[in-house]
Parts: sequence; C-alpha cells; structure tokens
Amino acid sequence: MDYLSAKEVAEKWGISRRRVQLLCEERRIEGAFKLSNVWVIPKDAVKPADRRRIKKSLKNEE
Repeated sequence: MDYLSAKEVAEKWGISRRRVQLLCEERRIEGAFKLSNVWVIPKDAVKPADRRRIKKSLKNEE
C-alpha cells in the first residue's frame, strides 16, 4: 500500500496540513497512523465530511 504525508494529503484535498493532522488525531481518516512524529496516510484515503456543513444543513431543516 502506498502512503502520503499530511502535507501531501493537504495539497491533494485543498486544506491545511494542520487540519489533516487534526483529522488524523481525531481518527477520522481510516488507516492513518503516526510513525515517529509524522502522520502516514493511505494514498487512497477518503476526505472526511466537514461536520460544520452537516450541522448547518440540519439547522435549516428545523
């Protein structure tokens, strides 16, 4: 399996490196793990949905 760094995933998904690191810490990216001080993420990992957008749409339904 091929892996990418948080920086590479951030560029691929169009978000910050820190945001990718937080998603990894929250266990929201399946298969990601920390190797020494570096997050290693599967190349085919799927970007998790933004929870802020889900909450917003739920509020509009009420």
